[in-house]
Amino acid sequence: MHQDIATRVVRWQKASGRHDLPWQNTRDPYRVWLSEIMLQQTQVVTVRDYFSRFLQRFPDVAALAAAPLDDVLALWSGLGYYSRARNLHRCATLVMDLHGGAFPNSAAVLQTLPGIGRSTAGAIAALCFAERVAILDGNVRRVLTRVLGFDADLSIAAHQRQLWDQATLLLPKRDLHTTMPRYTQGLMDLGASVCSTRKPGCTDCPLAALCAASKLGQPERFPVKTRKLKRSAQSLWLLWAQKQDGSVWLSKRPSPGVWAGLYCFALFDSRDALDAAIAGNGHSASHDLPPFVHVLTHKDLHLHPVQVALNADPALEQGAWMAADAWPGLGLPAPVRKLLARHGLAERPTPGAVSG
Repeated sequence: MHQDIATRVVRWQKASGRHDLPWQNTRDPYRVWLSEIMLQQTQVVTVRDYFSRFLQRFPDVAALAAAPLDDVLALWSGLGYYSRARNLHRCATLVMDLHGGAFPNSAAVLQTLPGIGRSTAGAIAALCFAERVAILDGNVRRVLTRVLGFDADLSIAAHQRQLWDQATLLLPKRDLHTTMPRYTQGLMDLGASVCSTRKPGCTDCPLAALCAASKLGQPERFPVKTRKLKRSAQSLWLLWAQKQDGSVWLSKRPSPGVWAGLYCFALFDSRDALDAAIAGNGHSASHDLPPFVHVLTHKDLHLHPVQVALNADPALEQGAWMAADAWPGLGLPAPVRKLLARHGLAERPTPGAVSG
């Protein structure tokens, strides 16, 4: 059965899998690595444009390693999960410094690099170097647990190891130069286009005849993971300090913390704290914009933007005025960039019209 699964996936991928993504049809590890990092927690439709822009600015690993981190974060702005961008830059520098500018050709060595976990390492090694090594990203995990009827709780590490072992047993054994890249891509394609989380297209699946979950008639039961992420909430007041020439006060966020390494409005835990920071600083008007919620992986941020017209520097330890033609090129958190783009100078507070 194991090799039958591999044969069916390879055949299906060749005939019906995805072939038009910009990071496909290549064995360039730089492009595959870049796409794998971007695709973590992010949909293909979003990644396409970012991937193209990154390649235009950083066509190879040497260009990425040589660039300032601020430039990398600026291009990443809006893609979220910014630790990926910081690890991306650090990984590029280590590929240059430790590996002579060439990505290692084994999953074991790839895993020693920042931001590259076991599944990402496996994808690079299998797709680029045809190494016989498994992957288990979210899509592939869903496909394999359903096919195998693997109902052990994946929130338990020992069960995750068991699934890795099962995934390794399923790998092709012959003509690896051709079959490993196609099999690996095929599993990802199945999870993305057929074996969806809800209402999977079992009638279009090449593995339906072998699939334990399909035979049970309950594919949505798999995979099993009982431990839920504990979500929290935090309220933050954003000081949008702005001059009449359109420049805004931004400071780089510390690490670790929310939006580490990005340029941001000053953040406060209360409106009183924000008011205290601008007291006596010659502000002529303030305007409270509607609060909104920004969702992070484990936390909901309840954001309260306060637009303030200042005539002098705010009494803050860090930061600088960024001109209207400068801030678009900085690495900004998505909600800050959207606020600036949506409101900007058009709705800046009018001197003398004090409110809120």
